Parts: sequence; C-alpha cells; structure tokens
Amino acid sequence: MAEIHPFYQTHRHAMEAAMRERIDLAEAMLRERAHLSDIDAIRQEVMDEFEIVLTQMPYVGGAASRMSDFFMRLTGFMAISRVLRRHGVPVPVIGEIERETYRAQLLTTPEAERLATGRQFMSPENQALMREQAARSVTRAHQAEFPEDFVYDFVEPGPQDGFEFGIDYKACGFCKLAARHGDKEILPNICGLDFDAYATRGIRLERTQTLAGGASHCNFRFSRLPSNAKAER
Repeated sequence: MAEIHPFYQTHRHAMEAAMRERIDLAEAMLRERAHLSDIDAIRQEVMDEFEIVLTQMPYVGGAASRMSDFFMRLTGFMAISRVLRRHGVPVPVIGEIERETYRAQLLTTPEAERLATGRQFMSPENQALMREQAARSVTRAHQAEFPEDFVYDFVEPGPQDGFEFGIDYKACGFCKLAARHGDKEILPNICGLDFDAYATRGIRLERTQTLAGGASHCNFRFSRLPSNAKAER
C-alpha cells in the first residue's frame, strides 16, 4: 500500500477518532435508511477504506495552506461513501446520511466555540490571508508544486451585493481526487457538507453552482447569520 504523507500521519489519530465518532452518530440511520444490520462490520470496512483514503490524500502545503484542513475534515466521507455504495445504498441516501451525521458531529462543539470560529473566519485578518493564498493559488509556480491543490479567486462584494466576501474555486482538490479514484458520482455529496459546516459556525453560505455539477467554477458567497452578526457588535 502507498504511504501516508508525513503531514497527514501526524494528524492520523485525530482523523481516525473523528471517523469512529461519525459511524457512531450514523448508526441509527445506517440501520433505518440504508437497511444495514451488521454495523460492526460496516465500521471496520469504513476504517479499512479510510486507511486507503489517507494514502490518497494530496499534500497541498500542510499547515501553511488553509486547504489542508478541508482535506483532513472531509475526505473521510469519501471512505464512507465508497463502502455504502458497495453495499448498494443509493447515492442520494448516502448524501442524506453523511450530511446529517456531519451536522450532528459539528454540533458536539459548544455553540460559543463554534460561533467564535465563525467570527474568526469572517474577520479582516482571515480575509487578508485568503486574499494572499488565493493570489498564490493561481500562479504557475504554486500549481507546479501542488498540482492537486485548489485554485481560486477572492471575490470582493460590489455596491449592490449582500455578501461580505466570496471565493470562486476554479479548480477543486476534491474533484481532482474523485476523478483519479472513480468517485465522481459521490462528489456532490461532499459539496453538500459545506452548508452545514458554515451554518453551524454562524455563517451563511450562498452557492448556486459547482465544478462537480459541471459549472466553470464554484461560487461561494459568505455573510454572517443574524446571531453571529449580533455577537460581533
């Protein structure tokens, strides 16, 4: 088997713990919606598949890249999707189970901590970091060094826009990963996780198109939900 990149190896224990928690949270849904009864066997199959996924995760700069966290948080759902597909679970049902499981997992973090993380994401300092990394992502040098990385533009709002800032992803690391390993069918389920990831942190994500859906880019637009905007004052 291929080796796990040293950066991901250092985070392996935490990622595996998160995967085990997801399966525990999904157990009732796996029984009732996926009609699976031997959850212990499914758990082992998922963890075995996740070990494979760990070797497939592209290195995009480690701690220096904001996109590394996206891979560490979300590629585990590719392992779950692969296993459930092998057991004949319809892709839309897989998506529902994964999204509800992820939301439940996110909500185990105290609300104050989640909202603080959301305010940090929306902060001028983080926006400056995203501008910087977006500008770097489109350069030939960066794409040559990290060909599996995301490529994106930072979007400033216009006078009539209702969002605070946006990101247009012109190339997606998950799309590249899915294309290499035959996971294109389950890719939209991964995209669907974004809405809960931001909403649970007090952020409204608006997105009308995705690369996975055949568009030229993914148009992420961010603004604070009322509760987080009030806490900011």
